[in-house]
Amino acid sequence: MVVGSCLITGGAGYIGSFTALALLEADYEVIVVDNLYNASPEALNRIELICGKKPKLYNVDMTDQKALEDVFSKHPAIDSVIHFAALKAVGESGEIPLEYYRVNVQGTLTLLTAAAKHGVTNIVYSSSATVYGDATRFENMIPIPEECPLGPTNPYGNTKFASELLITDHINAERAKAKKAGKTDEAAKWNAALLRYFNPAGSHPSGIMGEDPAGVPYNLLPLLAQVATGKREKLLVFGDDYSSSDGTAIRDYIHILDLAQGHLAALNYLRKQNPGVRAWNLSTGRGSTVFEMIKAFSKAVGRDLQYQVVDRRPGDVLDLTGKPTRANNELGWKTQRTMEDACADLWRWTENNPEGYRQQPPKELLDRLEKMKGEGKVAMANN
Repeated sequence: MVVGSCLITGGAGYIGSFTALALLEADYEVIVVDNLYNASPEALNRIELICGKKPKLYNVDMTDQKALEDVFSKHPAIDSVIHFAALKAVGESGEIPLEYYRVNVQGTLTLLTAAAKHGVTNIVYSSSATVYGDATRFENMIPIPEECPLGPTNPYGNTKFASELLITDHINAERAKAKKAGKTDEAAKWNAALLRYFNPAGSHPSGIMGEDPAGVPYNLLPLLAQVATGKREKLLVFGDDYSSSDGTAIRDYIHILDLAQGHLAALNYLRKQNPGVRAWNLSTGRGSTVFEMIKAFSKAVGRDLQYQVVDRRPGDVLDLTGKPTRANNELGWKTQRTMEDACADLWRWTENNPEGYRQQPPKELLDRLEKMKGEGKVAMANN
């Protein structure tokens, strides 16, 4: 039985595709809109291999309101949206900030307008820990709680903060209008989850589904994976003069399967509890330095990987480790997998799929998937 119908923007991308998988396995209908700028439709074929279901895909740009409205019109059962579609590189955002505002903020505005027009009232927003900025400027704010004052330090973080404000103002306004009209039940239908998270990592344990960034990746582990496969000579480490145990920046790395389950948990909470606007950190609460991640991934690969320390990047901060207590208590969600699991799964994907989604999965991985299905391990892996 279908429990609901959800539109996922950016649903062919890394986090979006894994969240689509989680929702399909929880018996949601899933419709994906993605302009495939940094994504592949092959990801949806891999979803089908894993769970036997495939989302419907529309190649739509987030700033095209008419095209978005056409999707809502074709699928009137849609009752919720999970919004991933965005540009997401901190460094690049400082070079082309106007494009980041156009895609990330205008895209969110366009989505909210189209969704409201079609009576879609539940929004799960893929925000970012970058909205907190440098939390070390306050006492007792590491790990970072949701109550930490927001103060992004780069254009990417600013666009996420601006989109949070857009969503908050929209939901609060719709609730207020309904209450003023005496429609208390109608007011309760308008809800939003602001999910602030950190560094997603890893791949599906089967090895047939993972991250396949177009062009130059901007995240640590995909860059390390390119070093491991010889596509890149070495990793650039941006700064070793931070106030950490080894001088490198600290980040909270979360396994992609745990992150996808967090989005599902937030969506279910909105639909059942009607909280209005609520922010949750999806995090492990355990920070790792860049050097610690290099060591962990080198261990998964089986050899030391080369790196070079260079100057810090503008806008980078010391520590982005999140406090997950609110999500643990309210959503009933917590991470199940370790940093070592993420490294091992990522290397299995990378080693066996050197061309990412531009190649078919090797037979041995398909055999591994079938074995996992037979042993009931696929459902366990995805939950």
